[in-house]
Amino acid sequence: MAILNRVSNILRANINDMLDHAEDPEKMLNQICRDMAQAIQEAKAQVTETIAQENLLKSNLENARNMAAQWQEKAELAVEKGRDDLAREALHRKRDFEGNAQVYETQLASQHQMVDKLKADLQALEEKYEDLLRNREVLIARHKMAEAQRKIQTTVSAASAVDYTSDLNRMEEKIRLEEARAAASAEMAGATLDAQFDALTSGQKDSAVDDELQALKEKKGKA
Repeated sequence: MAILNRVSNILRANINDMLDHAEDPEKMLNQICRDMAQAIQEAKAQVTETIAQENLLKSNLENARNMAAQWQEKAELAVEKGRDDLAREALHRKRDFEGNAQVYETQLASQHQMVDKLKADLQALEEKYEDLLRNREVLIARHKMAEAQRKIQTTVSAASAVDYTSDLNRMEEKIRLEEARAAASAEMAGATLDAQFDALTSGQKDSAVDDELQALKEKKGKA
């Protein structure tokens, strides 16, 4: 009965709860499958042995009844032959076998009940095992999904706990400084170019003044 007690414990176990509290639910689930498969094999062996004992009791019962019937016939024969002493002995033997038959009947009834219970327990275990095999992949997928969601949530929580405002402000100031430097470089380049053009224009203005002065001198006879 020890095997079926272990089987009953497996049947009563809440597999989902076991998986929720296991460090590695997939390994735990595989171990449960192996344990149940082994329990089924052991339970089948026990059921087979119990049935064999039942069949032996049936055989013993039938033999006891046959022997009681045979001694009954012998007692009748002894009475016919006038051998009361043999008849009395035959009747004693018959009563012994009838007593044995009653014992076998009681044992057989109890054994039959045990066989029926063991068969029912075995069938329940096999059904539970088949159900576990069918849902094994689903349970593993559920665990992996839950684990992935937990990791994502942990990452999000960690990211939310960090303040990036100062880093962003510092980066913005750096970019603004680079923009200002670029603008200053462009301004300096433009100023240099304007100065060059101003020099050219200034030279042209001086020449025009000299021409105008020369014309004025000629007009005044001062050339």
